Amino acid sequence: MARRLESQDQPPEPSSPTGVDRGEVISRGLRWTSSWALRTIVVLIALYLLERALAPLWVALLPLILALVISTVLWPVARWLGERGFPPALAAATSLLGALVVLGGVIVAIATSVADQSEDLANRSIGGVNKLRDWVQGPPLNIRPEQIDDGVKAITDRLRESGAQVAGGVFTGVSAAGAVIVTLLLSLVLTFFMIKDGPRFLPMLRRLTGERAGAHLTELLTRMWNTLSGFIRTQAIVSMVDAVFIGAGLLILRVPLALPLTALTFLGGFIPIVGATVAGALAVLVALVSNGFVTALIVLGIVIAVQQLEGHVLQPVLQSRSMNVHPALVLLGVTVGSATQGIIGAFLAVPVVAVLAVLLRYLGEQVDLRTGATQASDVSPATPHGEITAKAGEAAYRQHSAG
Repeated sequence: MARRLESQDQPPEPSSPTGVDRGEVISRGLRWTSSWALRTIVVLIALYLLERALAPLWVALLPLILALVISTVLWPVARWLGERGFPPALAAATSLLGALVVLGGVIVAIATSVADQSEDLANRSIGGVNKLRDWVQGPPLNIRPEQIDDGVKAITDRLRESGAQVAGGVFTGVSAAGAVIVTLLLSLVLTFFMIKDGPRFLPMLRRLTGERAGAHLTELLTRMWNTLSGFIRTQAIVSMVDAVFIGAGLLILRVPLALPLTALTFLGGFIPIVGATVAGALAVLVALVSNGFVTALIVLGIVIAVQQLEGHVLQPVLQSRSMNVHPALVLLGVTVGSATQGIIGAFLAVPVVAVLAVLLRYLGEQVDLRTGATQASDVSPATPHGEITAKAGEAAYRQHSAG
């Protein structure tokens, strides 16, 4: 009786309305977070070690990557020649030599234009410098001529003191130029073999890795190839439009070096956002030095109008079909690439981002197939092996659900 009264006097134990303890829920959340944090750390460490291991091989990886990019451009030509009876080696050699002839003709035309107009541009530049000097000597700056002479003398003395350092930089530049030539030659040789023996690569890969892994690699690499080639072709169209409109404006306004600036605009277009801006700024600068302030303003207006056409019409319509990558990722990729590898990194950043996006989308697709969120009929495979992998993923989900 006493025990019964004591039990009635004690307060009841606290309980959750759902029957699940709050501490247990928090504990499970912390375990899940720590588990994924540990996995993420392991992956990041693995990527860091991979980057450190591949860094010494960059001298071989760079020509390989460049050859892959060039091959996406020349492959349609080689395939067209092959359909008309050309042997693979002859089709690859013809397409490669034809591209070199076209590129050489453009370089000769640019060099001729620069040689013909360089003296006139130099004279106009001197006149522009004299105008600038007269302007700084007048109000509101009122800088005296002797102050300008002292500044020029200080710069000259500084350059003389740094003569040894400049000479060392020249030798470094010569060495770098030699490395660039070797890289380009190796890239051309690899391009020839890629175009010639490219169709044999995927069957050989399936023999080495087995049919299961080979099917995934075949589908994934084919999607990457399609995305990369689509990006190169699309960017070439966008760059060509930019170069035609800006080049026409420079020719109409009689701006010196119009042809080299047009070619630079075309090449700069392959570095989205940054390349077009730099090329446009250079065109405005040349117009300012050679033709004056009014012409420079007109050129600036043309550049801005063309970039607006590119950014709001061409890029959204064409790039969305070929890459499906958000512009923010493109800008981040260009920033990282230029910071780590300079100009070549900025050029290769967008293709790398596009290829990584294909990899992530493919992995997400396989996860959706195995969770039942996607069915094999919803997948658009690029190869027959992609259809096989999609059905295998759906079968894995059904087997897991039945078990």
